[in-house]
Amino acid sequence: MTLRVATRRSPLALVQAHTVQQRLAEHGIDSELVLVDTRGDRDLQTDLATLGGQGVFAVEIQRALLAGEADVAVHSAKDLPSVTPDGLFLASVPERRDPSDVLVGRSLAGLGPGATVATGSPRRRALVLERRPDLQVVPLRGNMATRLAKAGSDGIDAIIAAMAALERLGEMDIVSERLDPTWFVPQVGQGALALEARSDDVATRASLAAINDPLALLAVTAERAFLEELGAGCSIPAGAHGVVEGETLTLRGVMLDLDGTKSVRAEFAGTDPRELGQRLAQHLRDDLGGGAFVANL
Repeated sequence: MTLRVATRRSPLALVQAHTVQQRLAEHGIDSELVLVDTRGDRDLQTDLATLGGQGVFAVEIQRALLAGEADVAVHSAKDLPSVTPDGLFLASVPERRDPSDVLVGRSLAGLGPGATVATGSPRRRALVLERRPDLQVVPLRGNMATRLAKAGSDGIDAIIAAMAALERLGEMDIVSERLDPTWFVPQVGQGALALEARSDDVATRASLAAINDPLALLAVTAERAFLEELGAGCSIPAGAHGVVEGETLTLRGVMLDLDGTKSVRAEFAGTDPRELGQRLAQHLRDDLGGGAFVANL
């Protein structure tokens, strides 16, 4: 059997899909790519919050899977909607890369007063303004090469990107600073790949289980439960990061207002990933003003 692997067409997405293919091949499983255009790739001008946040890089791929045009969907876990559609199953999370964010162009300390930083993420915007309220933060869209090229040009002093993306693209030499994830809490699922299959496709699910990292899946499940409980996509400045040590899962989270002037952080530990994610989200939401805060975003 040859698995049909659905992926976006962007250079980073193709690198990720090829990585999945290589891992499958190590277990004697053949595969071929099915290239899918997504709304997020077609519209490179509108900011992600306006487009609808989570889902704009995933929905068309999920539809291809449900329509039987592919057997496996490869997503960046951070782009995957927090609620899995009926008929699909999160079958595998391979070994996770570093989930941290990085600055490209200049370090935080190297940015002078009023310097300009570019990012398309409300979470990154709020976190950098929390630490450096003097900075000017401007929107950023486009594929990774386009975004990286903005650093040091067009009046932009630095951009914020995901460490894992630069690792996969072999661009680590351009990193100016790795932002400590204990305060610059990553986006849910950042650094991880999420592989979906149809719920009733037992054979494909078994194949994907061969390349699953149980600890990465546990952490991502907790992080996704956090986001699901918030009822939020990437339009709300919030992040969560899970770490498994022994039999204990520790989940750290942050929630901020849009300009970073108000924030709350918390950390909980437990063994049930969904309960842990829900409890953390409820705690942060209550501390930052409850449902009224979420509604006002």
